[in-house]
Amino acid sequence: MATLRDLGLSEYESRTYRSLLETGATTAKELSRTSDVPMGRIYDVLNSLETKNLVRSQTASRPKKYVAVEPEAALDRLLDDKREALDEQLSQFEAIANELETQLEASEPVDDQFWTAALGSEESIDLLVERLSAADEQIIFVAATPTTRFDVDAVGERIADELVSVLDRGVPVLLLEHPQVVEALPAEVGARYRDHLQNYDHFEVRVTDDIASTFVVVDHVEICIEVPHPLNPNEPFALINLKDGEFAGTVEASFDERWTEAREFVL
Repeated sequence: MATLRDLGLSEYESRTYRSLLETGATTAKELSRTSDVPMGRIYDVLNSLETKNLVRSQTASRPKKYVAVEPEAALDRLLDDKREALDEQLSQFEAIANELETQLEASEPVDDQFWTAALGSEESIDLLVERLSAADEQIIFVAATPTTRFDVDAVGERIADELVSVLDRGVPVLLLEHPQVVEALPAEVGARYRDHLQNYDHFEVRVTDDIASTFVVVDHVEICIEVPHPLNPNEPFALINLKDGEFAGTVEASFDERWTEAREFVL
């Protein structure tokens, strides 16, 4: 059950405000009795509520009387205070993240070979998007026939979002697709590519029939390879992520041949 404490009030503040709503204008002594807030604390609590603009006082009266601000206005003020505090906290976290990003950057690239794999469609697309986001120099994206593709309806928007982010950083993207992939793209995904991606000078798309697998080469040293299901090639099974500059170079050389022969395509 939601309480005023969820919005930042203390237990005594919550009791006092609720009692004021029930009693109407009243004195601190009477309020201490109805709210069960000790007399030794009631003035501090009322001062705190006045500071938060949740309570008004009638200073001309003797003894001094207090009245609660209407609940709608009071809740709006509590929410505004929370928003302000959260915005400030978010700014602090962003500053910390920016500082840590600089601290955690490797001074020299690691040349050791490394590979990992993700099983299942959701895990695979998470890994693919992660590796796309890590690109600094170039992305080569080769999309084969839809039978070996991930569900374009489910992941097309995620990939498009990440490619926009990559392109905004100035990283070139080369996209080589099989014609059947272009035909299989949902209308909204195709519109996203037309309206956003092709406006970047460092984004190029070409089409060719001479590709049989889906893979991505990141920064000339890393490759993500889609693995179709062994019992049903129409379904994705896994994504292998391999960091091996020599192997990635071989794949990229083969890509260059097909890229040169492919025809330009405007989405």
